[in-house]
Amino acid sequence: MALEILSRSEEQTAALAASLAKLLEPGDIIFLSGQLGVGKTFFIRHAAEALGISEPVTSPSFTMAQTYDAGHFRVHHLDLYRLSGFSADDAVDFEEYFENDAVTFVEWPERAKPYIEGPDVVIRIDHVDLSSRRISIESSNARIASGLEERHAGSGD
Repeated sequence: MALEILSRSEEQTAALAASLAKLLEPGDIIFLSGQLGVGKTFFIRHAAEALGISEPVTSPSFTMAQTYDAGHFRVHHLDLYRLSGFSADDAVDFEEYFENDAVTFVEWPERAKPYIEGPDVVIRIDHVDLSSRRISIESSNARIASGLEERHAGSGD
């Protein structure tokens, strides 16, 4: 399933992130890609809020990983932008972030291919203009794909 949405404002992007978050369950992995400054962390911040995270969600660019407690599960936020290389040994160090008891968001997942497997959702965000973004969402997870189609059928974007 693939969905493409034109978001004309931060409010629309935040609403889309929250809508997606309502479909997520522990064990789900979400990849986000796009240029620097396009809004990947913004998207994750609003998805995390919808998942019940009350503390500020910030970019883990320098630490590469942040973990938040959503009460009944955890939310991991990885930002792999600063990785210059990734090996099988590095993948072992990241295994804990791909547990079945957490939702995991990964920015810049292409930096770790082929060592990070099977996202449930792949999101690409591209600049259209200063305030608009084209957001492409693909999911091979039947539960998420069905939910996205239901929520965004006939949206016209």
